[in-house]
Amino acid sequence: MGYDTVVTGRAETQVEISRLNRLQSAGVSVQAGSLLDPGFAASIVHGCDAVIHLAAAQHEGNVPDSYFRDINVGATRLLVEAAIGAGARRFVYGSTIGVYGEAADGQLDEDSPLRPANIYGRTKAEAETVVSEYAARIQTCIARISETYGPGDFRLLKMFRAIARGRFPVIGPGTNLRQVIYVDDLVRALLLTAEQPEAVGQTFVLCGSDVMNTNEMVQKVAVAVGHRPPRIRVPIWPFRAAAAVLESTLSPLGIQPPLTQRRLDFFTKSFIFSTQKCRKVLNFVSQTPFEVGAVKTAQWYRDGGYL
Repeated sequence: MGYDTVVTGRAETQVEISRLNRLQSAGVSVQAGSLLDPGFAASIVHGCDAVIHLAAAQHEGNVPDSYFRDINVGATRLLVEAAIGAGARRFVYGSTIGVYGEAADGQLDEDSPLRPANIYGRTKAEAETVVSEYAARIQTCIARISETYGPGDFRLLKMFRAIARGRFPVIGPGTNLRQVIYVDDLVRALLLTAEQPEAVGQTFVLCGSDVMNTNEMVQKVAVAVGHRPPRIRVPIWPFRAAAAVLESTLSPLGIQPPLTQRRLDFFTKSFIFSTQKCRKVLNFVSQTPFEVGAVKTAQWYRDGGYL
């Protein structure tokens, strides 16, 4: 599209390092570092016209709440102040549908009440407030991002791999609803939030157009990996009980529990959203049905030797 870009992030795990290498091999300028460092934050936004802030603490275990608050709130404040100091025009904050909290009946939208249920959601909601406080000094936009998948994603790799090997159990009835978004669609939506004059001061939920339940998602992944859908189905309550015991006994000892309540959310939480505001204001509609995106994701896993 002709943009000059600079990408930043941490490069400490093997996944992060592989992402950095792929970006650099594609000719993208990458500067690894911590946004908690004011000097680094200032250097990374120097000369930038727009900043899209996606960095966050999300799935880390055995860390205090202050860890999430420092990164999700403190680093956001440092970065938006650095963007203002650099003369950037717009700051897009990548938030999460997690700010809505537990599963809700019916369709949610940008005006639905926020009820974050964990430290991740609470600190992301706090950061939204921080960004809005700077609206008089820089153009701001908040993007609440739905469950994202596609090439480059490793969060769903375990699911794809388990289904491909015939070892994936569906926990619970599998009727909870989800509205995932393919990574290419998400990128296109984020660029629109950084470009469109109408996006200034607005909040958007960025999600796919298709609504499906977990059973349907699993079936479509099975087709993508060329395996029959899982036949194993187990009730949720033993896993809930096990997660509660593991979290209460292992977490105080500094040990990451192999099963947590948040991991079980995949099988229990339902989130569906109105796409009306994105259509009207951004002229954005996701273009990738899940069955198409799942095939592309499976192929990327195969090409990388992950599947």
